Amino acid sequence: MRLDLDGGTDMKVTGVVEDVPGNSTFQFDYIIPFNYSNESLKTAMAQWRNSSWNVFIQTQEGANMISFDKLINNIQHQHFPEDRSISTYFTFPMDKWRLESEFKNGRVSGGMIEYVRLFSIIAVIILLIACVNFMNLSTARSEKRAKEVGIRKTLGSGKSQLIFQFFLESIILSTIAFVVSIVAVYLLLPAFNSLVDKNLSISVSQPNSWLVAVVLIIFTGIVAGSYPALYLSSFKPVKVLKGIVVSGKETVLPRHILVVGQFAISILLISSTIVIYRQIQHVKNRDLGYNPDNLIMIPASTDTRKNFSAIKDELIKSGLVRSMTQSFSPITEVWSKSPAPDWSGKPAGSVLTVNNMRADVDYTKTMGVKIIEGRDFSGMPSDSSAVLLNEAAVRAMDLKKPVGTKLRGGNREFTIIGVTANIVMESPYEPVAPMLIWFNPARSNTISIRLAATVKPQDALKSIEAIFKKHNPLIPFEYKFVDEEFSRKFLTEAVIGKITSIFAGLAIFICCIGLAGLASYTIEKRIREIGIRKVLGASVQQLLMLISKDFLKLVLIAFAVSAPLASWFMNNWLEKYPYRTSTSFWLFAGVGLATILLALIVIALNTIKAAIANPVKSLRTE
Repeated sequence: MRLDLDGGTDMKVTGVVEDVPGNSTFQFDYIIPFNYSNESLKTAMAQWRNSSWNVFIQTQEGANMISFDKLINNIQHQHFPEDRSISTYFTFPMDKWRLESEFKNGRVSGGMIEYVRLFSIIAVIILLIACVNFMNLSTARSEKRAKEVGIRKTLGSGKSQLIFQFFLESIILSTIAFVVSIVAVYLLLPAFNSLVDKNLSISVSQPNSWLVAVVLIIFTGIVAGSYPALYLSSFKPVKVLKGIVVSGKETVLPRHILVVGQFAISILLISSTIVIYRQIQHVKNRDLGYNPDNLIMIPASTDTRKNFSAIKDELIKSGLVRSMTQSFSPITEVWSKSPAPDWSGKPAGSVLTVNNMRADVDYTKTMGVKIIEGRDFSGMPSDSSAVLLNEAAVRAMDLKKPVGTKLRGGNREFTIIGVTANIVMESPYEPVAPMLIWFNPARSNTISIRLAATVKPQDALKSIEAIFKKHNPLIPFEYKFVDEEFSRKFLTEAVIGKITSIFAGLAIFICCIGLAGLASYTIEKRIREIGIRKVLGASVQQLLMLISKDFLKLVLIAFAVSAPLASWFMNNWLEKYPYRTSTSFWLFAGVGLATILLALIVIALNTIKAAIANPVKSLRTE
């Protein structure tokens, strides 16, 4: 079978491959030879200066990859000696691409694996917070089971039997909680998939899944039931049957420590969520060096390159389009990097790596790029050797008067005609790299169109599609809005922020449930005291402060512990971004104040009922 590819290239189908999984890095409709008809690629493949593409290698079993890396570098540097001071080449196994994709000085320095570990730790911490609640409430209500323990010991039950009983009760509760959580996961999984833009599923047919579930249930049951089991089983039967149960500092202190730990973790998570959000907003407000609004990108093809002038004329005359150009890559990506050409005054032995963009006339006009000095490509002949530099390139090359400076690359000489503002094309979190914009319409892969400000984009796109289909009938009309493509650069941080906020919400919710339980227990223990104080004239506000002050002290201690930790942790996280926001004491103080107010509300809701109740009911037995 033969296919007409890209409107003029006759290709023969030689095989059919199985669809790749949805989680694969490589997604494609067809595979063609790398340089099947592109003369510039064929030329580049013969030049050792070009290192713009990935190379995939299937090694022999047991190959020494360190020696292999040295061999690659030796071959490259033999053919291109100047590259020795620019690049180091190394192999990297494909099974680590997804999670370990960040490098520094030729070594893995992190990647998504850091967030996998981080969220795993947070999940365990939240589980431990829930276990702490169970411990707190179990020990707080220990008097309810004290007589049971005393009677069982009197009838001959040993301490080990009681410990086993309490552990078994905890594991049964953990099993019930696991079943409820599985149902919740199934119900919430579609929303989570939408959040992370994945298609995750729960596999119940895998033995490993059930093994992990059993381990998780037993672990949770043992951790949650450990302190109550050991504490309750240690009661002396003589004392508890007489009604003497230890309720002094030795029983209260552990609960207070656990409450402090819970709220410290919650404050840390809430602070982290706010800092992540501030970082994303800080970068979103960064000056991009161009205007992404009403700007669309369309993939170029053989027919669009051939008919570009006609397409441009029709679109401009329609009044729907203000300006139009073509370029080597989209303005949201960099597809070419290389050593900078030579220039007068270049220090001996220095090597500067620059980003390359090849563009047509009206490039700066269409993109909304500001010309700092000189002019753009308007009016250039087709064989022009003109080039534009961004401000970062001017600084890196230390050019005092850039306009008019000659550059020498290979056998050609180029002239700098203008300087543009820095354009954020790669990571918005990183400084803008030096970039050269070459006048070369023939190397276009992307068409950029600036819509008129007075037209509705969807209405304009219908007319644009009709004109493109007229001149490019074999290729489906596809487009992307530049502002939407730029927003995709924040997906990772945005998802991390949303997941962290969910974790923070869960943590503070669980903490508040535990605090409500302890407050309810405290009120129950002091119900007669509350009645007497009310008879003696205490107001609802006074009773509220009486009950809440001890708990508020715990939250304040938690804030004092967590605020420095949150500041240290988030400042370390921000260090990975050269372009970053800052943290301040007031940010963490605000989180602490909000947490204290939330704790006060939870305590108040439990206290007010007792404070407004008729004291006769609580004192009738006295």
